[in-house]
Amino acid sequence: MLNEQINKELYSANLYLSIASYFTEQEMTGFAHFFLIQVQEEQLHAMKQFKYIHDVGGRVKISKLEAPPHTFKNPKNAFEFTLEQERLTTKSINNLVKQAVSENDYATHTFLQWFVTEQVEEESLINTILKKLEWVGDNPSALYLLNEELAKRTLPKQTT
Repeated sequence: MLNEQINKELYSANLYLSIASYFTEQEMTGFAHFFLIQVQEEQLHAMKQFKYIHDVGGRVKISKLEAPPHTFKNPKNAFEFTLEQERLTTKSINNLVKQAVSENDYATHTFLQWFVTEQVEEESLINTILKKLEWVGDNPSALYLLNEELAKRTLPKQTT
């Protein structure tokens, strides 16, 4: 299941790279920057899981990744798609926790708690931006300001 999760994290990274490309094409560089940070976060998640599997003597198996979508109706649609992806990731992490508990795998259960917390933060962040996009509507000036705000995002410090 952890191998499947690595592949899900890598798919998310590819999806967010595709969304960053969409925003770059729209000359919305702040939005693109936001998603490029998301790409890095998803890659870090995959690598954290990669390391853990090896630390416990497992074998990592990378699968073929499905191509992500590359067109979106508008910024709000791209973030709605992102929220859905994050919800799928949350569900997957929760299933991993459930499996670890059922197998009395306390090390994996402990390891996964970081991801449980991370998913709460991820969904909250995307929900906040979606609310701002609802406020903005079609107002170009407000969209410009949100673009500027998103351009300031930095990669959060990763903890173990």
